[in-house]
This record gives sequence, C-alpha cells and structure tokens, in this order.
Amino acid sequence: MGYAILKQLHITCVVISISLFLLRAALQFLGLPWRQRMTLRIAPHVVDTVLLGSALWLTFSLHQYPFVNGWLTAKVIALIAYILFAREALKEDARHRLVFFLVALASVTYIVGVALSHSPSWGAL
Repeated sequence: MGYAILKQLHITCVVISISLFLLRAALQFLGLPWRQRMTLRIAPHVVDTVLLGSALWLTFSLHQYPFVNGWLTAKVIALIAYILFAREALKEDARHRLVFFLVALASVTYIVGVALSHSPSWGAL
C-alpha cells in the first residue's frame, strides 16, 4: 500500500473515531440508550483497530518510532490519556462526566495538533 493511501486511511479513521466518540458522548449526555445499538458498540473497536494498524504501518514505513522521536512519544502518551478519559466520559454511572469529556477532547485535539506539526509543542519554542 502506498504512503499516500495509507496516510489517507489513517486520517479517515481518525475522523470517524472522533466522530463516533462525539456521537456516543452526545447520546450519553441526552440519556439515550446508545449501548443497545450494536453498531455503536462494535464500530468504534473496528475503526480504532484499523487506525492503530495504519499508525503502526506508517511508523515502520517512515522509520519514526515512539520513544525515539519526541512527537510520536507525545502522541502515544496523549493517546493513552485520551482512551482513559473517553472511557470515563462514556460510563453509565460516571461522576464528573462533563469534565472527563472535555479533557478527552483536549487530549485528542493535542494528538491532532502534534500529528500536524510533528512537534510535541505544536511548533512553539
């Protein structure tokens, strides 16, 4: 698979993954039973698996690796934070759901910023 196609696949999965998180969070805040929809339970896992696979493929294709390249290290750490915060934001009995949701959004915004700038500080000095 060519680099351009692989990068486009990765970006598409990022957009879908974030969109699914926003949709599930909105339904959660509205108190609607989104967990009863198999698509909303399974699709995020499928998309995130493809997203991770494309990320690994890009990493090996570009010969840039987490814990070697600072910007990729920052993305991996922020991704772990995003996963933890998003999981808390989507829990049925979550206390402070809004706070977890906002911090998850901040985390994913940081990840996208780092990806675009290839800098853990978004290019700032």
